[in-house]
Amino acid sequence: MFLFSVLLIGVIASAHGYGYSPYHNRNPYYNSTSNRGQVDLDSRVDVTNQTPGRRTGPYGGPYVSSTSPFEIVYEWNIFDYEYPSTTERRAAITSGEYIPENTMPLGIDAYQNRFFISIPRWKIGTPATLVSLDLPPKTRTPLLRPYPNWQYHTTPTNPDCTKLMSVFRIHIDECGRLWAIDAGMVNTTSTPNLVCPPKIMIFDLATDRHLLTFQIPDNQIKEDSLYTSILVDIRDGRCEDAHAYVTDVWRNGLWVFSLGKRRSWRTNNYFMLPNPHACDYSFHNQLNYQWTDGIFGTALGLVDARGDRLMYFHPMSSFSEFSVLTSVLQNETIWTQGINVNTQFKEVGDRGRNSQSSTSGIDRDGVLFYTLVNQDAIGCWDTNKVLVPSNIHHVDQNQVFLSFPNDIKVDKAADQGVWVLANNLPLFLYTGLDYSKVNVRILRASAKAAAKNTPCDPNKRGSHLWR
Repeated sequence: MFLFSVLLIGVIASAHGYGYSPYHNRNPYYNSTSNRGQVDLDSRVDVTNQTPGRRTGPYGGPYVSSTSPFEIVYEWNIFDYEYPSTTERRAAITSGEYIPENTMPLGIDAYQNRFFISIPRWKIGTPATLVSLDLPPKTRTPLLRPYPNWQYHTTPTNPDCTKLMSVFRIHIDECGRLWAIDAGMVNTTSTPNLVCPPKIMIFDLATDRHLLTFQIPDNQIKEDSLYTSILVDIRDGRCEDAHAYVTDVWRNGLWVFSLGKRRSWRTNNYFMLPNPHACDYSFHNQLNYQWTDGIFGTALGLVDARGDRLMYFHPMSSFSEFSVLTSVLQNETIWTQGINVNTQFKEVGDRGRNSQSSTSGIDRDGVLFYTLVNQDAIGCWDTNKVLVPSNIHHVDQNQVFLSFPNDIKVDKAADQGVWVLANNLPLFLYTGLDYSKVNVRILRASAKAAAKNTPCDPNKRGSHLWR
């Protein structure tokens, strides 16, 4: 375990652990179970001083400002689930199976008329770890509908490891399938417990039928491994020849799964390690903390003339972007026989100081969008240009509406959307949230509109181009 500390203005609290999931962090200033069931879920009032712009977007929500490309599609003070009856919901709260204030989303993706959210079991009291919503929404604060249904979700107290235990992030592929990486780990903010082996579960979104479960082999799991992000690679519509790339954020590796072969292997490189100079974080200049998270964000570049493509990646605690050809990752022989391919991994460029990023995604034009968690901002970069300061751009920055942008997805719609989850995660982990305010928002921007007339615009020549 690494040592890190959390510094609040006038208050110091120490804890052992990694980044997103600090070990033994029992915050003395906030007891998440002291007001169990007492949060008024029907009085969700946003008392922030900032008002969104008056424009309305294609999903019926207001834009963040008069100049922002981001529309607010969903927002919650606190999450609430769609139970079969109020009696069952009340019983879940009474038993502690559902503790509303312990529920915090982490992953998102959109597909046609539905939106999906993953909710790891950070703390006790998360009844379902993968949910769906209507798109467009009937209300900006909808109830969470367990996906595909309640029966597919198990509990830490009575685990059925054939079901969903703790999903960190998800990916919807071009074949209409939802891939979920289930870390199997619960209570990651206090006493992490690997209740179930980590696994991938795949669902057909046309029928909501469960297609496959693939458990990560024991010999590919290291002590303290935590699998958090998943990216799916498909070429020329060959749905059964897909490869999934899954990040192991605590043990700094990338796990590769071949759907066609039903085989998997680990890959690693020193670029997947955190940068010690990028381990300091600050939330709104009120909360300082240290995270040592390794490889986190991954995104697929465009397919080249050879039929290959780059995977761009970065550790969470880093200012740099790196790349490797996916043909290197997909070559099982390289990794099982220990062939040295370190020179195949390249440093693409530097985003600058204070530019720690969780996740990223690339649109059909090759524009990479990424979160900037320390800056409450979304950045972009045209991958056809050199990654230098003059070729990157802040799509938007807003301390209220983009407060800790934690996940980002570029969907597969005709007019591609950039979806962002902003969730105030450091407050959830270290001090507690104010449930009289909106704490979680999901926003969308048109990818083309977000890049237009900026250095990220593919139609605008950059100051430096790749040769």
